[in-house]
Amino acid sequence: MRVEALSVDGAWLVEPVLHADDRGVFLESFRGDVLAEVTGRPFHVVQANTSVSAAGVVRGVHFAQVPPSQAKYVTCARGAVLDVVVDIRTDSPTYGSWTSVLLDDTSRRAVLLSEGLGHAFMSLVDGSTVTYLVTAPYAPGREHGIHPFDPAVGIEWPTVAPDGTPLVPSLSDKDAAAPTLAEARAAGLLPTLAEVDQHLKSLAPLP
Repeated sequence: MRVEALSVDGAWLVEPVLHADDRGVFLESFRGDVLAEVTGRPFHVVQANTSVSAAGVVRGVHFAQVPPSQAKYVTCARGAVLDVVVDIRTDSPTYGSWTSVLLDDTSRRAVLLSEGLGHAFMSLVDGSTVTYLVTAPYAPGREHGIHPFDPAVGIEWPTVAPDGTPLVPSLSDKDAAAPTLAEARAAGLLPTLAEVDQHLKSLAPLP
């Protein structure tokens, strides 16, 4: 597989090699050794989450407090989503910026994002099935969000599905009530880049 750094530091696009024939397709969808080589530390999977979403559903922007936060490895097993990474580290050179990747059941690409980053996606078709491998278990008291339509962040969400039909955004009550990036920062919810770096240095390095 090929791994390419995205414009937000700490996030990568992962492109697997697809072996196709008349029977179908085979691929290595996750390689812990490859991710460890990229990040310099093991990716210890402790939980796997799956969501199924109708077209237009937006989930996020979600993040977990540092430490321990969560590193995530995100794939789309069925359908298609626009996957988004947001830099919420307050002293980062790219604070408030975002990058996006199309994940679908054709390219089988994945996104790897490190601890201390925000994550969201929009489902582009009905039944989009997203799997997240994460390095820390869900901790309700340490999970937070940023409103995905915060104009200060300015995520360019799709308005039209691949088949040309309009996409009508749909949010959970929790995501609809999420603070803006500025409000989350004022409330002390966002990590600093220094805090994230200190936490990453505390993790077990590669032998």
